[in-house]
Formats: sequence, C-alpha cells, structure tokens
Amino acid sequence: MTEWNEFLSAMTLALVRVSGMVTFAPFFSSAALPMRAKAVFTLAVAYLLAPVVAALPNAHAVLSFTALLGELAVGLVYGLTLALLNEMLLFAGQIAGLQFSFSLVNLLDPATSIQTPLMGELFQLFGTLIVLAAGLDRILLASMVRSFRVAPLGSYALAPHSALTIVRAAGGIFLAAVELAAPVLAATLLVEIAVSLLGKLSPQLPVMSLTVPLKTLTGFALLAGSLALWPRFVEARFDNLLDLAQRLIAAPPAGSGG
Repeated sequence: MTEWNEFLSAMTLALVRVSGMVTFAPFFSSAALPMRAKAVFTLAVAYLLAPVVAALPNAHAVLSFTALLGELAVGLVYGLTLALLNEMLLFAGQIAGLQFSFSLVNLLDPATSIQTPLMGELFQLFGTLIVLAAGLDRILLASMVRSFRVAPLGSYALAPHSALTIVRAAGGIFLAAVELAAPVLAATLLVEIAVSLLGKLSPQLPVMSLTVPLKTLTGFALLAGSLALWPRFVEARFDNLLDLAQRLIAAPPAGSGG
C-alpha cells in the first residue's frame, strides 16, 4: 500500500511537470493536436517516468503544495522559454507581411484565439515543420526527462531571478525576428528605392500600381530562396532557448548557498 501511494504521488508530480511543458512548448502546445491526445500523452509519460524518477537521489515523492508548485515551475520554465521561438516567428511574419502589403490580412489563431497576420501564421507553420523534421520535439522531451536528475522530484523552488531571466530573454525575440526577416526587408526596400527613382525619371510611370506587386513578388522570391537557411537558424535559436531553460533549472535558488 505504501509503495502504491508513493507511485501515485510520484506520478502526480511528474504529471504536473510534464503538463507545464506541454501547455506552452512549440509543437506540443499546437491547437492542431486534440486535447484528448495531449492528455493521454501526458498521462503516459508521467506513468512511465514515475517509478524511475521516484528512485532518483534526493527525490521526495510526497504530495504537498510546495512540491506541486515546484513541479509546475519546472514545466513552465521549459514551456515559456521555448514558447519564445513561436513568438519570434510570429513577429518575423508580421514584419514580412508589412513589407508584402499584407498587414491587413489577418487570420484567427486557434492557439490564442486572437487575430494574427497571415504571414505570421505562415512563418509559424514553417517553424513547426522544421521542429518536427529536425526532431527538436524529441530533444525537448528528452531534456525534460533529464531535468528530473538535475531538479529531483518535489525539490525545486522557483527563484525570482529565473522569472526575470525569462522576461529579459523575451526581449531577444525582436532582434531574432529582424534577423530572420532581413532578406525580405532588404529586397523590398531596394525595390521601393528603384521604383522611386524610376518615378523621378519618368513621371508618367504608374508608381503606385507597380510598387506593391513588385514588392510582393520580390519578397516571395527572396523568402523562397532563404528557406534553405531556416533550419539552421531555427535550430540555433531552439538550442539557445533550451540551454537557457536547462541553466535556469540547474541554477540553485537565491540564498541557498549552492
């Protein structure tokens, strides 16, 4: 009976940790995945991990408010940190959509139930495809499993500096988004300059009628050509965010003296 109670406690704590990651992390948080499938997946992972993580050194498979809060914090650190990748792709799509003159074309994002630009949705779909093709979802899940050794079950306490670090990391999505959209920005800017010069040389030229189609065609051509560089770019950002999440989990709480 004692072993069964310990197993249920360990499974519950593991379930809370994995649920926090699944709620926000790329691909796992996608609204395209049915909620029942996510629930079954989370329960299966927690069931398989429970006997292993409960036997790790310094693990405390005892249900308490502090333990549940700590496990939720670990999952949220992973989920919210990796969610910055989706935000970076969305912002890059907004920048590109503005240059494509698609700024008024919005779609209802099923993940957030808000209006998002068309190009933002396209960029997020490209990013999700790269995550799946490169196996980054499996790497994230493996890192989550390894986190039970770094932060044993029921022993993690979220430090204020961890939350501040995630907030500061969110500021980096703006620079990363501009870097991703830079080829499109440069190409469309050159098109605008070229059309403006032609308009000065030939005032009869219908500049307004030429600018938008030329910018759109040039932007799509550059976007298609730059897709070959996307996997390396997305994987690098994913690795950086995953390393940040791992450092935050491994870092001792402030004042612990560790």
